[in-house]
Amino acid sequence: MTEAKAKKAPAKKSATKTLTVTQLGSPIGRRADQEATLVGLGLNKRHRTRVLEDTPSVRGMIAKVAHLVEVKE
Repeated sequence: MTEAKAKKAPAKKSATKTLTVTQLGSPIGRRADQEATLVGLGLNKRHRTRVLEDTPSVRGMIAKVAHLVEVKE
């Protein structure tokens, strides 16, 4: 008996939305949870930029440190 060759489905490009987040403010003198939120977003120094997926958890983190970051959709 011959085995049927499995056809590979073409890779689908995910149409996920992204957000560009730039850190403008310093976490010095801020609460520890705000500094931890910046680290969670992948930011640690001023004027650093990250491109993140637009998810509810990322939106919540951005809302927590909105005064320290700039967001472009």
